[in-house]
Parts: sequence; C-alpha cells; structure tokens
Amino acid sequence: MKAIIIDDERLARTELRRLLAPYKEIQIVGEAVNAEDAAEKISQLEPDILFLDIQMPGKNGFELLEELDKVPNVVFTTAYDEYALKAFEYNALDYLVKPIEPKRLEETIKKLIENNVPGSGKEVGKSHALSEEDQIFVKDGEKCWFVKLADIKTFESEGNYVRLYFDENKPLILRTLNYLDERLDDKSFFRASRKHIINLKWIENIEPWLNGGLLVKLKGGMKVEVSRRQAVKFKEKLSL
Repeated sequence: MKAIIIDDERLARTELRRLLAPYKEIQIVGEAVNAEDAAEKISQLEPDILFLDIQMPGKNGFELLEELDKVPNVVFTTAYDEYALKAFEYNALDYLVKPIEPKRLEETIKKLIENNVPGSGKEVGKSHALSEEDQIFVKDGEKCWFVKLADIKTFESEGNYVRLYFDENKPLILRTLNYLDERLDDKSFFRASRKHIINLKWIENIEPWLNGGLLVKLKGGMKVEVSRRQAVKFKEKLSL
C-alpha cells in the first residue's frame, strides 16, 4: 500500500516514517510539507493512503481534500485533541493524535490491512473517468463527509456550484456540472439535462414527460427530468 506523509513539521514526518518502518505493508512513496506540495505529489504518485496533518500553514488538511477530484484513504494526524472527534465524524479511516503512540499506530495499520486498501490504478486530479467506487471529500459549513460516488443519487447545478444528493444530505461543492460531466464514468452516470447528472443505479422508474422528454424517479422519491435532446441518448443507452 503506497502512502504519502503530509505534515509541515520535518520532525513529525521523520518520526512517523520511523514508526512506519517495521510495517512492510506500507510503502512511503513521498512526503509533502503543505497542501500545494501534497496535491502535486498525490497526482504524481497515486497513493492508496494519506497520513494527513490537519493544521498546516496556508490551506489545512480539509481544504486540500476538498480540491481533489477523488480521495485516497485518509488517516488524520493532529496535535489537537479537539480534532479527534471531528475526524470520526468525517468518516476518516482513522486518526492519530501527536505524539503518535506505537500501539495506537499498530491499531491503525491493522485496520488498513483488514480493509485491504486497493491501489487506485489511476491518476488523481487529472482528466479520467471517476468510477462509482471512487470517493470524494465534501465539506459544507461545519459538516464533512467522505462519500463514495456510488452513494450519490444525483448532481444538481447551482451556478458555479453543484449540489450533491446522498442519504438525507444535500451539500454544495465548488465545481460546475460540466466539470463533473467530463470526469464521471458514463457507464454509471448520465447527463440528464443542463441542470442534472443522475446515477443510473439509483433509477427506480422512467415515464414519458413533456415535449418528448422523460421523467426519472430515483430510489427515495426524487424526480429528475431528462431533456428531449438527452432523452434520445438515454433511451439508446438503456436500450429502451
């Protein structure tokens, strides 16, 4: 499993590297000192795991994750206890409070191995199809989530933002629908109109609609219109 250590403190990076040395399952492929450095190395090195410091000069760890098109598994590292509970709320794989205790790190490594973290096999942050198995980091106000694309029912355009619908949540992300349309795997996602992209696996029912369009009902009750132009492509795709 390839890992990157992201921390602005050199001594903290050195210590974590030392603590990880006995675990042959973890291959440290790089280190980064800030969010900008990290984003570049993530794109180049395609890690399976990020050991990510939350508090760094400039952009913090959460802001870094927001900028990634897809996010590897994340183990937060922090010197501040108040972040520990939040890390659980954000569904991180785990968190480690500095100074990191060897026993606590061992528990984290066991969790990584049990989860059998796969390699990404794709470049992060570049133009490629994002599959339903990829996850993204979403922050809306004080709430944050690691969300698998498979769990997102639909993407709805709101200017330069896109609203995501998953579970009972409807957060906004700073992306355009066109940007997402270029990156989402068309085997799983379909551009229904200028306003919506839908997850095909969430479709429950389809019926004719106004002006030659279609009305798609998604599991959970949400309804999305497919424009007349896109309805032709939609029927061909689903062999209707």
